[in-house]
Amino acid sequence: EPCGLNQLYAMHYGTVPVVHEVGGLRDTVRHYDGMNDGTGWKFERAEADKFAWVLGQAVYTYQEHRDAFVGVAVRGMQQDLGWDHAAYMYEQKLLEAKYAH
Repeated sequence: EPCGLNQLYAMHYGTVPVVHEVGGLRDTVRHYDGMNDGTGWKFERAEADKFAWVLGQAVYTYQEHRDAFVGVAVRGMQQDLGWDHAAYMYEQKLLEAKYAH
């Protein structure tokens, strides 16, 4: 699905998502590259080799860098995905646009 709630449920309960980078999936999952504060793994093109590569990165991190993998899961669980936070962020964007001139 292009967005939905599955990746949000997954992160809330500590399941690290591997997603196709489209729609809301692009917005709700931050790609982990070993050097940042990502919450999962994303691939851009819907091609088997792209999916296999990024899944391999996730498995490699799990097997060889368990602390980093746990960090990805914990960051996903710590996100504030509630409506109050979403409404606040939306309001901030509207104010930013209003006063951008």
